[in-house]
Amino acid sequence: MANSHIATRLVVFDWAGTTIDFGSRAPAAAFAEVFAANGVSVTDLEARGPMGLNKREHLIAMLNDPSIAERWEKRYGRSWTEEDVDRMYDSFVPVQLEAIQRHAGLVPGLLDVVKELRQQGIKIVGTTGYFDAAAHAVLQSACQAGYVPDANLCADDVPQGRPAPWMIYRAMEATGVFPASSVVKVGDTVADIQAGVAAGCWSIGVCDSSSLVGLSERQFQSLSTAEQVDRVDQAAEAFRNAGAHATIRSLCDLPGLIQRISNATTAEPHVLDGRAVLA
Repeated sequence: MANSHIATRLVVFDWAGTTIDFGSRAPAAAFAEVFAANGVSVTDLEARGPMGLNKREHLIAMLNDPSIAERWEKRYGRSWTEEDVDRMYDSFVPVQLEAIQRHAGLVPGLLDVVKELRQQGIKIVGTTGYFDAAAHAVLQSACQAGYVPDANLCADDVPQGRPAPWMIYRAMEATGVFPASSVVKVGDTVADIQAGVAAGCWSIGVCDSSSLVGLSERQFQSLSTAEQVDRVDQAAEAFRNAGAHATIRSLCDLPGLIQRISNATTAEPHVLDGRAVLA
């Protein structure tokens, strides 16, 4: 790679837990509800474990969890089948759409962040593990609240969802932006980070609103400062372990981080090695 500065030209955002739905509550609630309807209880942590994946793959990952699989066999006297997955996914779709309506609020500071990025000529794309109807629902709700990305892509648009990089590549194609070093991927799950790394772009984890922290804004703000720091640090460590170039406490810290990225040289990617939360 040439030793030169490359300005950021595209930011690829995730949706739930990153730009909307502080705490990524809609997906977790929907999975928990579907399992409960099938007589198997799951914890919030278990529902969040595979977050970021295509939602059908998320469902399968939960069923493959040894503890959940044990509860399933105790309930039904057999292992789960593809027919079970099909049936549960069919019932999951309307539950997810309803949950989105309850948890579609923008993450605090998003509109100011987007305004600042656009003033710098940076394009913005939304990507998600949601299926097409859910992706359309979150986009419609966000547009009504004033957040209008240049393009919106979901797991149904590509051969394989995250952690594969295909949605990021489609975002680059849709906006005409390359090389990957001029792209910043921002997400709140390990799968987001892995997709960014796989795409060869800057991969950034946002902590406070993330699925890894898993709290609503009100719940997070009710924590003591020490508790907030601990939760953020835990999420940041998970992102770094997944290969994140850096982490940010909240989305409001993104413009400052992007300035650092734009000032970095392509020969020195270690300048943002993610060893500390950037806040």
